[in-house]
Amino acid sequence: MQQMDLTPHPANPPAGDWQVRFSWQPTEHWLTLRWRVSGVGALAIPPLAGRGRADGLWEATCFELFVQHGEGPAYAEFNLSPSERWAGYDFTGYRAGMRQRKLPRAPVCSWRAGSAFSLFDAAIPLGGLPELPAAFGASAVIEETDGTKSYWALTHASDKPDFHDPACFTARLAAPLPP
Repeated sequence: MQQMDLTPHPANPPAGDWQVRFSWQPTEHWLTLRWRVSGVGALAIPPLAGRGRADGLWEATCFELFVQHGEGPAYAEFNLSPSERWAGYDFTGYRAGMRQRKLPRAPVCSWRAGSAFSLFDAAIPLGGLPELPAAFGASAVIEETDGTKSYWALTHASDKPDFHDPACFTARLAAPLPP
């Protein structure tokens, strides 16, 4: 798996001392994702709600992926929650033309809390992604029990958190290797 560290937006720092590491691996049928959250503090984790599509997941602890194929402005957004809820959207341009993204299967989400760190694993069916290779941005909204929310990304391009900014799509997602 390839790995990168996410950084909190300076305008919205966490109350606790957190680190967030993101890793990914395309396989034959899935894009597997992992966010590793470690540090000191108390996370607010949404209660288990079972698999299903839901809007507004970014309002609580949530993990996100933005994928853009080619040079055009269109991109896809995936919101993945420890509650097992998920959302997928297509945009025709920067925050424009939003509509539900069709996926051949629902993403799989799994939260595992530990004493030293917690893991959020997700898998998105490759058939639900824009064509690969593609540029992407990984991000996370981390909510703490005191209500503090921090916004984590591979990079931050403006003075306020904005995961939709194409300047944040700094990583490359290669097409999977044949089996």
